[in-house]
Amino acid sequence: MSPSEQIIPHGHVLRYNLRERLTHWVAAAAYVYLLSTGLAFWSPWLFWVAAALGGAQVSRMLHPWAGLIFFAFVWNMYAMWAKQMKYTDDDRKWWKAVKYYSKNQDDKMPPAGRYNAGQKFLFWGFFWSTVALLVTGVVLWFPEYIPWNLRFLRYLSVLIHPAAALFTIGLFMIHLYMGLFAERGAFGSVIRGDVSIAFAKRYHPAWYKEIVDESSSPLRCTHSPRRTPEFAALRSHGIPRVLQTRRLVSESASGKYRCR
Repeated sequence: MSPSEQIIPHGHVLRYNLRERLTHWVAAAAYVYLLSTGLAFWSPWLFWVAAALGGAQVSRMLHPWAGLIFFAFVWNMYAMWAKQMKYTDDDRKWWKAVKYYSKNQDDKMPPAGRYNAGQKFLFWGFFWSTVALLVTGVVLWFPEYIPWNLRFLRYLSVLIHPAAALFTIGLFMIHLYMGLFAERGAFGSVIRGDVSIAFAKRYHPAWYKEIVDESSSPLRCTHSPRRTPEFAALRSHGIPRVLQTRRLVSESASGKYRCR
């Protein structure tokens, strides 16, 4: 089995493959470190955080390098997900009905695809904030290389860098709320990779419909799939085989599957 494939448990579908999960957690670890050391630099009341992380000098040395790591993995997220993060008419309807989302009245929400409008907002907010943090961070990292006639870049960076960081903190808090409380099961999906069918139908019905439609089409296999008694019994109930067999191997979360 290749690194991009994963055996899906019965009654589940793949939401994030291994590459997506690793990218998410490396970016998350880098961000938490940047958040901790950045707040220590920003406020004297939080300077003890830098001391706990090895001291002010160590934190000052590692902070920009952690920023480069964070940007690299955010860029990787952009390469993987940007096409899926384009706004649609359904996203505009989602924002108009966002009050129902906050009340967990999912039946009143327009059908969301793999990502809803709120998740797309978080994605683009983090991406452009990270770009701003990178540019201003480089200026603050090497101020001696900024010519005197361009000194306004230093002044702007001193303002924009913490402003962008504070904006990402707000996004981070929303992200935690959505992953832990708004969509129960979302946090586990970035650990295991899969979600239950009930999760997909409740929170992302348009995505669920997409993968069911694709799974209902004939699968191209280089050899015949295993026909276990369980498979035959489930097949007789008309359940799409992408959702029924434990031996199914999924290539990606977009709904492309192949049998094993």
